[in-house]
Amino acid sequence: MRVEQQFMNYNYIPEIKSKEEQHYIRKRKRMAFFNSLCFYICRIFPIDNKLVSVCTFEGRGGFGCNPKYIIQELHNRKPDCKIIWFVNDMNKEFPDYIHKVPNTLWSRAYWLSRSKVWIDNYRKPYGTVKRKRQYYVNTWHANMGFKNIGLWRKEAFSTMAYLVSKNDSEMIDDIVADSKCIAEYFRKGLIYNGTYIMSGQPRCDILYNDRTGVKNSYRRKYNIPLDAKIVMFAPTFREGAKDGRRYVFSKTWTIDFKKMIDNLGKKFGGQWYLCVRVHPQLADAVDEYSETGLEGRIINASKEDDMYEILAAMDAYVTDYSSAAFDAMCGRIPVFIYADDIEQYTHDRGSLIWNLSSDTDSEVYMNHNVTKYDAELPFSIAKNNDELEKNILLFNKEVYEKLVENMENSLEYVKGGRASEKVVVAVINKMNE
Repeated sequence: MRVEQQFMNYNYIPEIKSKEEQHYIRKRKRMAFFNSLCFYICRIFPIDNKLVSVCTFEGRGGFGCNPKYIIQELHNRKPDCKIIWFVNDMNKEFPDYIHKVPNTLWSRAYWLSRSKVWIDNYRKPYGTVKRKRQYYVNTWHANMGFKNIGLWRKEAFSTMAYLVSKNDSEMIDDIVADSKCIAEYFRKGLIYNGTYIMSGQPRCDILYNDRTGVKNSYRRKYNIPLDAKIVMFAPTFREGAKDGRRYVFSKTWTIDFKKMIDNLGKKFGGQWYLCVRVHPQLADAVDEYSETGLEGRIINASKEDDMYEILAAMDAYVTDYSSAAFDAMCGRIPVFIYADDIEQYTHDRGSLIWNLSSDTDSEVYMNHNVTKYDAELPFSIAKNNDELEKNILLFNKEVYEKLVENMENSLEYVKGGRASEKVVVAVINKMNE
């Protein structure tokens, strides 16, 4: 099913709202121009057909997300490839076959100008310039989710954000997608009018396959019983919480973790542990958190690079609006949404992909102002602890898995756990051209 033309206006430019914003944009354009000169200077170096440059989360990430699984598969198939990985923190750890380099202007200009292949899950900095014969595949860091991105955010999407997005998208040759629906959504969400690798998400390959080994390994890592059960709490990052001391739990979240753990035990049996993964900027606050009755049962996974090795070890997943909920469902992991600020968050984002509301007992369908695809959300939603308790205790595995299957069929998902292989085949074909 294709989206009507009114949803394809990816060339719309957000309005500049003030003189201050206008001055800021001019400043960024001047900086981008001088940055681009570095790339043009580095064109004196030839393109190396075996060189691949990778970056995650603008250099903040390490060996994780979709690029990790693509690079692992690429190395297995073509071990003579040379892999460069840009990082802000040179203490990040990588396999021996990866050469980490600083994510600085001249470092990017030199290595990107020489690389045949670029792989990224975010945006390239404004002023980056790609050469002919280079191949840029963007995996993005979320496919199906709750919150809107790009032009779908309407007034909440700034002119500067538009310019950065459009500059990056015009360099991209392929975007990795997991469904026909998200491919249509990205036209306006990423301001992109190019082609896709319809492979599914490489990071979800680990979720489709047998997870027993991953589960046991994670429990040994934290010295907990192999038969223990773990729930991950992974809220989305709140952009407004940047200044001052960050109180991840006591000030921001109203969720009762002890009650949640007890209810999971009542429903599913076993001894439950809580694995917390928040944005890296908030990671230190998790170490300070304690709660009576949960001593020794809290794992802080916020500083680990790969979310998906952790997610594959989980028995349940709780979030507010994180797109990883849709990844967890690939492994048929029970997902519970705890969103205590639905109206405010919807307002802040401009709109959401799903029609969430304070009526958490009602069925939730897709926002038809965003997409003409139609599907029912497979996750229960709670806005307080009593509703979360009810949703956990009434969870029905058969109903949940049927809803997930229906949603995947409605949105034309690519399934099977072979996404890394499909992306790497496309990459090697380009390297061989």
